[in-house]
Amino acid sequence: MVAADTQDWNPETYARFRGLRLRPALDLLGQVGNLPPGDIVDLGCGDGAVGPALAARWPGRHLIGVDASPAMLDAARRGGVYADLVQADVADWVPDAPPALIFSNALLHWLDDHDRLMPRLAGLLAPGGTLAVQMPGQHDGASHSLLRALALQHLPGLFDFASYQPPVADPVHYMRLLAPLGQVGAWETTYIQRLAPVLAPVEDGHPVRSFTQSTAMRPFVEKMTTKEAATYTAAYDAALARHYPLEPDRSVLFPFRRVFLTLTIPG
Repeated sequence: MVAADTQDWNPETYARFRGLRLRPALDLLGQVGNLPPGDIVDLGCGDGAVGPALAARWPGRHLIGVDASPAMLDAARRGGVYADLVQADVADWVPDAPPALIFSNALLHWLDDHDRLMPRLAGLLAPGGTLAVQMPGQHDGASHSLLRALALQHLPGLFDFASYQPPVADPVHYMRLLAPLGQVGAWETTYIQRLAPVLAPVEDGHPVRSFTQSTAMRPFVEKMTTKEAATYTAAYDAALARHYPLEPDRSVLFPFRRVFLTLTIPG
């Protein structure tokens, strides 16, 4: 949901875990205080999952959804809660007017150079406005580190992680980065997600793959042939089974770390 590419996002696959993906957004929303006059921007709105909560919290505000994916924007449009929906690459997006709130749930980990990006977004706010961000911090978890390790093992000529940098920093880093700009909150939460078979119906596969295949796994498989992807997926399933064993009811307990920050600039 960052930049448009040859294969658009699949809203149906992404929405399979809507409840698990929405809870961190609601936790972040609870930490946003009073806002000055101005628009509410759902940055990386996806299929519009957070839109109703934003509209309920600030009724009557002009709610704008921004996303790079036409398919996701079409899904968000059907919800009917956004006053405007804008297709844009978030790395270059600039609002028509300074918003009171830029709310970004599970998007900014797809963009590089957070030391430049976060201050840039803060600079777009209206006086007294708030930037509120939630990003998966799962890069060191087995669900994500296995994707890199197996890509190197099976397709060493296709992938190179020699200069790999985690897409999301420690909350302490964001606190230090943004403290000169205003009042900052930064924290992390590990959610123990129970992936039941009804949520993760991967035939002959692992439930965690159902969670990652529409997000973290997607950029890897897009570079592979059909045969390469099948071999890679089978190896990933086998490795996931060792790290995330099935519970007696055939569900899986899946710890997932998320990083949060809020920044309120002076009025």
